[in-house]
Amino acid sequence: MAVLLSPAWPPAGWGIPVVVAGLSCLVGGWRRRRRAYLWMGWVLAGVGLAVVHAAGMLAAQLPPRLEGAEMQVTGRVVSLVDRADGRLMFDFRVDPEATQPGALRGALLRLAWHAREGTSPAAVAPGERWQLRVRVRAPRGVRNPGGFDAERHALAAGRVADGQVRSPADARRITTGSSIDAWRERMAARIEAGVPAPSSRFIRALALGDTRGVSDQDWYLLRANGLTHLIAISGFHVGLVAGFAALLCQGLWWLWPGLGRSIPRPLAAGLAAVAGAAVYAAVAGFALPTVRTVLMIAVVVLSRLARERSAQVDALSIAAIVVLLVDPLAVLGAGFWLSFAGVAWLMWCLPVATRRPVRAFLLAQGVVTVGLLPLSVALFGQASLAGPIANLVAVPWWSLVVVPLVLAGTALDGVWAGAGVWAWRLGAWCFDLTWPLFEHLGGSRLALAWLPDSSWVAVPMAVLGAFWMLLPRGLPGKPLAALLWLPLLWPAKDLPAHGELEMQVLDVGQGLAIVVRTAGHVLLYDAGPLGRSGHDAGERIVVPALHGLGIRRLDRIMLSHADADHAGGLAATRSAFDTDTLVAPHQSGIEGATACVAGDAWAWDGVWFEVLHPTPFFPYLGNESSCVLRISSPHGRVLLTGDIGTIIEQRLLRMSPQRLGAEVVVVPHHGSNGSSSPSFIEAVGARHAIVSTAHGNHFRHPRPEIVARWSQAGAAWHDTAVTGAVRVGLSREGVDVESRRRAQRRGWDAEARRRAASVPP
Repeated sequence: MAVLLSPAWPPAGWGIPVVVAGLSCLVGGWRRRRRAYLWMGWVLAGVGLAVVHAAGMLAAQLPPRLEGAEMQVTGRVVSLVDRADGRLMFDFRVDPEATQPGALRGALLRLAWHAREGTSPAAVAPGERWQLRVRVRAPRGVRNPGGFDAERHALAAGRVADGQVRSPADARRITTGSSIDAWRERMAARIEAGVPAPSSRFIRALALGDTRGVSDQDWYLLRANGLTHLIAISGFHVGLVAGFAALLCQGLWWLWPGLGRSIPRPLAAGLAAVAGAAVYAAVAGFALPTVRTVLMIAVVVLSRLARERSAQVDALSIAAIVVLLVDPLAVLGAGFWLSFAGVAWLMWCLPVATRRPVRAFLLAQGVVTVGLLPLSVALFGQASLAGPIANLVAVPWWSLVVVPLVLAGTALDGVWAGAGVWAWRLGAWCFDLTWPLFEHLGGSRLALAWLPDSSWVAVPMAVLGAFWMLLPRGLPGKPLAALLWLPLLWPAKDLPAHGELEMQVLDVGQGLAIVVRTAGHVLLYDAGPLGRSGHDAGERIVVPALHGLGIRRLDRIMLSHADADHAGGLAATRSAFDTDTLVAPHQSGIEGATACVAGDAWAWDGVWFEVLHPTPFFPYLGNESSCVLRISSPHGRVLLTGDIGTIIEQRLLRMSPQRLGAEVVVVPHHGSNGSSSPSFIEAVGARHAIVSTAHGNHFRHPRPEIVARWSQAGAAWHDTAVTGAVRVGLSREGVDVESRRRAQRRGWDAEARRRAASVPP
């Protein structure tokens, strides 16, 4: 944690001396029997190992100088192939031979194969070896409040680069598939063909860890019910399989006692548990949560077979150490914390087995709900209020009825094709009995509570509060423990005071979404892009960012114009948030919108909003009809320009040049050559120029000459592709501009790597 969660990571060369120093302290501690030396040795050795591993993983990623390069690679498809919207997505392991490009030798890539006009991608199957020409780039994500950190996810998964298949006509299949993933693909096709019910997608997820058919709406309902840990193959399911394997082995030894002469029953049961867990992890494609669980089970079994009397907490600690020795980056994932913390809470609160299983199950649900709530809020920014109720039904029914039927069907069909269809269908029927209940619970607005980002001290305080609440009955003062939850559940929102303004230019890629807050109102200017591949920035970026900022409703949504990069996320945003008013240019085709017309103005909490363009009866001309909004406060002014070009800039200069002045401007049309004329820049006189673009976009926005114009005019330049989301505050202290990447530094930050390599953006 000390290394991986630090703002910057030291070079790998620093880790080796620290490891040597730690080992020296350990040797000295053993010789002199000094406990302090032993503690120091373990700490230094752990820090050094983390430095070496983290820096090594970071160094293995694609060098910034090769960003956008095209290379010819040969390798194997090592995942299931996701087919959607005319494209393929799959993991590709490059061969380690010397004939491959040095930066990609043996590397794991995530490749996209897009359909070209009049063509479709080739049939790619797991396990096949291909020769492909790919354009690669280092894993890179957007950085926003409440957002998903794609760069951390890629690092933890060991992914070196992302890429696109180029020159499809030159792609060549070398061999057909013969891996475990190829078997999983064939089995998924059998389930899809054999189970006609819509719940077939969930049967594939439970049987094979294949979540390709689970939609975003399905995931939302699962999160709202707190059931995501049950629907895909997880550590919980691996533990169930291990338990079933051990019980089956013990049953065989009970039927044929003579087997005990060869292998004692406890040894056989332990080995069966490990083998069953390993096989099921292989069926899941060796996903990280399943591998961690296999390691934990193996540690417990080995400690039992060694006949060493040890406390449960010792076994859990050893399992955590083994997991971190194998994968130190596991601390970056939510699964590590939730699994170990959940087991630890149960060990502490329910240490003794009971003959009242129903009561024990209810107590376990209560312990896990209270104990893991602080982590769930900190990791995901949300809590499921329906989770305890849903889990009371789903945990016993899915785990003891649906999952065994699904596994039985998979095992039977693996032996004889078609033999397991009856079990799959019965499992789907049993699943369908409960799904309407979860749809009803998840459809309630009270099911999922979104909580704003809180300070780092809020989580330890909430954990202490949970500890206090779970202490034995009779301890006085337990209601006071609720006070320790307040910083996490009701954090300070730091809202602007009367007459002040806060603006967040979100990092949405090649598009625009701006959140403007006054003391008591919220305006959303544009809603982010909707990509051709189905990527909805409204759902994946704008909505989580609004939740992360603690916003519960929108007083007004203003769309600059109807292009997909500005209005694409509108539907997702409106479905998640109530809004009083929707404004867009006249004849833009936005359903339910009132016209945005120059002269419209309103005041919120001492802040004045005024529309400067389009004028009345101005025809809808796409970019040129963008709503231009000027926001004025006693502490400064902001100009939002949409995608207007030089023609509209000159029109504004002729009509109302005195109204263009602003301390902060969002640069027109993402910094294209057709905007930001010198006279317009001079009239605005901005101290800060902000542009919203995607890293490496094919439009090559912003243009270098536009950046130079604003910079020469004295404006500090901020590009969301480089800085992440940009926060602007207009307060009594003046104008404050802060970037997300600079305010919340990360050791794995892709932009920091680019700057360190002195590669121009």
